[in-house]
Amino acid sequence: MFIQSFAFYPAYLSNVPSLHSKGLVRVLNVCNFIISYLFLRSQSIKLVTMLNARSHLSKKDENIMSSGMNSISLQDKENTPPSLNSTRILASRTARKIFDDAEPKKPVKSNADEPLLRDNPRRFVIFPIQYHDIWQMYKKAEASFWTAEEVDLSKDLQHWESLKDEEKYFVSHVLAFFAASDGIVNENLVERFSQEVQVTEARCFYGFQIAMENIHSEMYSLLIDTYIKDSAQRDYLFNAIETLPCVKRKADWALNWIGNKNAEFGERVVAFAAVEGIFFSGSFASIFWLKKRGLMPGLTFSNELISRDEGLHCDFACLMFKHLVNKPSEKTVSNLIKDAVAIEQEFLTVALPVKLIGMNCDMMKQYIEFVADRLMLELGFNKIYKVENPFDFMENISLEGKTNFFEKRVGEYQRMGVMSGATDNTFRLDADF
Repeated sequence: MFIQSFAFYPAYLSNVPSLHSKGLVRVLNVCNFIISYLFLRSQSIKLVTMLNARSHLSKKDENIMSSGMNSISLQDKENTPPSLNSTRILASRTARKIFDDAEPKKPVKSNADEPLLRDNPRRFVIFPIQYHDIWQMYKKAEASFWTAEEVDLSKDLQHWESLKDEEKYFVSHVLAFFAASDGIVNENLVERFSQEVQVTEARCFYGFQIAMENIHSEMYSLLIDTYIKDSAQRDYLFNAIETLPCVKRKADWALNWIGNKNAEFGERVVAFAAVEGIFFSGSFASIFWLKKRGLMPGLTFSNELISRDEGLHCDFACLMFKHLVNKPSEKTVSNLIKDAVAIEQEFLTVALPVKLIGMNCDMMKQYIEFVADRLMLELGFNKIYKVENPFDFMENISLEGKTNFFEKRVGEYQRMGVMSGATDNTFRLDADF
């Protein structure tokens, strides 16, 4: 304050007449300059000091805030700023998923580790045969070829009209499942197995299986078209995957295995062995039950042919499984089979109960478990349920392939010469008659 007030002192002196001398004015001007310089210098020092102090405080506060943020625990919800809440939740969920819920990822195996999937530049030529057992399975399928035109449905419509309403309901819904399921099997063969497997003999079987699945689907569609005269009802059954929840659940299970990019080839082989060996078994048995009652000759005959084909397809899946080097564990296979059994049991005892056609639901459950045990044995594992076949009429119908579902018809139906060896056909005039 003293320097500031003294700096303006010459203005007051200028009003005093006795002091108006040139020398004194000069002295006072010099003093005023010096005092002004000192005042400005002191103000500059204060400003620099203030800025340095603020800079130091800013760094200190920044360190304090940084250390404070580092010390914040994601569990201290009451001390967590609102902007950090979403980060805390995301981090918590991610941590649980990584460390608690998620199983360790399986190491990705190269196709070079699996002979069936290994790149094969000779896959375009059939001979020489490398896998004779797979080739024989293909020839067996070829020998059993048939077409939908060979099935006589002329008597079925009369039988259909004599069925009770609940029996018609059951049969039509089973046919709706079958009509869609063969297309799903083909989806897997076309999109996955035929592209993955590099063994020519197996590709031959898959190609023939695709053709037979198309015939099955045509046959089921023809049956629906024959029995159901109402166009709206036909459309409802033809779109069963979308319109019937019980069919949709089975279809979704199979489709999920087709789209599963993380599942190993061996797991998917078992899954579709379960589709053709378990998902079809109960429905096949229910139609054979109608045959036992002497009903629907066209339906039951086509069922004999189709069930024989599906048994062969299931056998082939088991054969492919035996050729695998990297097989899934017995626990993995067992869980997969149990899942399929539960879905099929619910389908035929709850959603579409077989009691509608006079069958026992508990016995049907047991039969499905019996079929699952047969499949486990074919895959080289132990039985799960250890139950007997409750249906005596199904004794000659096996998904093992040892009995071809309807042996008499299969023996008559086998294509001439397909499974036989070369013969010497020489014309002679001296033969004994």
